[in-house]
Amino acid sequence: MKKVCLFFALLISSSVFSQKKFDNVKSEILDGERRITIGLPASYEANPSKKYPVLYLLDGDYLFDPFSGALTYGVYWDDLPEMIIIGIHQNHDGERYDDSTIDQNEGLPFEKGAAFFEFIGAELIPYIEKQYRTTPFRIIAGHDITASFINFYLYKETPLFNGYICLSPELAPKMEIRIPEKFAKVKEPFFYYLSAGDGDINKIKEPIEKLASNIKVANNPLVNLKYDLFKDSTHYSEVLHSIPNALYHIFEAYKPINSAEYKDKIAVLQSGYAEYLENKYNTMSMVLGVDIPVRMNDFKVIENLILKNNAYEELEKMAEIANVDYPLAMLGEYELGLMYEKRGDPKRASKRYQNASQMEPIGDLNKDMMYEKIDEMNKLAQKSK
Repeated sequence: MKKVCLFFALLISSSVFSQKKFDNVKSEILDGERRITIGLPASYEANPSKKYPVLYLLDGDYLFDPFSGALTYGVYWDDLPEMIIIGIHQNHDGERYDDSTIDQNEGLPFEKGAAFFEFIGAELIPYIEKQYRTTPFRIIAGHDITASFINFYLYKETPLFNGYICLSPELAPKMEIRIPEKFAKVKEPFFYYLSAGDGDINKIKEPIEKLASNIKVANNPLVNLKYDLFKDSTHYSEVLHSIPNALYHIFEAYKPINSAEYKDKIAVLQSGYAEYLENKYNTMSMVLGVDIPVRMNDFKVIENLILKNNAYEELEKMAEIANVDYPLAMLGEYELGLMYEKRGDPKRASKRYQNASQMEPIGDLNKDMMYEKIDEMNKLAQKSK
């Protein structure tokens, strides 16, 4: 079923990435140019003020289309945010091997590998961020030796990337020890995805399993780790299984409220339902670099739970959220009207519904509904006299 979904996503990828183009980045460090593929979201031109997270792909020659396909599918269902994708070409004249050159004794980038390491941080990223509207949230991915190579950015005091997608990495010496040591010191939320196929040879699979185990031992709650070992998969076929899992892992907090989140995280709360909603969207902004208004479906889920648990005071917080994200809409005034209605104060409720009726409709809220509410509250106010 997953393969069918990915195939579907590949077919419609052009609808989400309206612009797929190529560029040559001039590099003094590499003493030449490097070819890249750039995928811009469909909304890029229509929303000139919107900024996007960036996904950098090593082995971009063959990883670009699978990643853009999986992303297309997730964006279609609003499970993943739109992103800019940068695919770095490395399969011309054996570039990926030169780019990944390391000192086998030190386990660090060496000569051409050191130059490529500096090219990404000192030239490519500044070039992309100057040319395109980007958020500070960056992800990097690679496969095999390039998946190992991306881990070197973790060795820096301040890592360049917020998320790492390592697909069957052929780990450099000492990497399974150095990475967990780094993770133990992480002070900001961090995302790490690691995968292998059970068909991987042992010299690749065993260090990967040791790395995953050591990261767990480090036990830093700020490190969001997911490790997948796919059955009946080879070193190459596991990539198609991994890509959607990796993206969904990193952007777990972005997804709309689903039944599992509702049951496990929200319905069990004794209070603070509105605060949960606010924190969910603050996390999207502060951690993932994605700014979107609260989805109306998410808003209604929380509103219904508040009403179910008679937590009417939280409707005031819901009004605050609504007024920030939808300042011209009637949603905020409606929430205040609902709060006063449930508190048994029809006079104040009527006033708020009157205010709402002069504002823009949103969702299932409209002027006719507000007028009905006003009449209902006025009748209740008359009866209470």
